Amino acid sequence: MTLLKRDFYNRDPVAVARELIGKRLIRRTSQGLCSGIIVETEAYLAANDPASHSYRGRNRKSATMFGRAGVLYVYPIHARHCLNAVTESRGVASAVLIRAVQPQLGIELMQQRRQCSPIDLARGPARLCEAFDVNRRLDGWDLTRGARIWIEQGDDAEVSDHEIAMSPRIGVTSGHGLELRFFLKDSPFVSGPRKPHTDRHQ
Repeated sequence: MTLLKRDFYNRDPVAVARELIGKRLIRRTSQGLCSGIIVETEAYLAANDPASHSYRGRNRKSATMFGRAGVLYVYPIHARHCLNAVTESRGVASAVLIRAVQPQLGIELMQQRRQCSPIDLARGPARLCEAFDVNRRLDGWDLTRGARIWIEQGDDAEVSDHEIAMSPRIGVTSGHGLELRFFLKDSPFVSGPRKPHTDRHQ
C-alpha cells in the first residue's frame, strides 16, 4: 500500500483533482473491504468560485473545508452524500469532489448496498457514497491515517495527460465556465458526458 500523504493534498485543488485520476479509493467497514479506481473528479476553488460551498464564508456545513489538507469533507445531498478531499492549507477552503470510481474489490458488498449492476455502482458522487457506505459521520476523517477510508496509488503507472479530459463541472448553478472537471477518457464508469470540452493538448 502506498498511501497518499498530506503533502499530496496540500496543493492547488486543480492539480490534486487531475492527479487523483487513477488513484485507488479504499473503504473498510465491519462488513468488509471495498475499493475502486478514481475515474472522475471536480475541483472547487477557495477564491472566485461561486459554486464552492466556501464561497460565502465558513458555516456549519462547510466548516471542514477550512480545515487541514487531507481530510474528508462529506455533505448531504437529496438524502444521500458527496465525498470530497480537502486541499491546500488550513483556512484556505478548497476541495476536490470525487465523482466516480471504477469498482475493483468488494463489488458484491457494493451491490448489496446499491442493488444495481456493477457499471452503476459508483458512477456519480451520491451513488459512490452509498456503495462505499460514506455519510456525514466521516466528515472530517483524516484520509492520511490509512484506516476506515483512504486513497493510495493505483496499480498502474501515473495516468498520462493524454488519457485525461477536462470539461465544465456537472450540476453546478454558477461558475459554469470553469473547466474544473477531470475524467478518464473512454471510461464507462464516468458519471457524466465523456466528450471533453477541451483537451489538455489542444
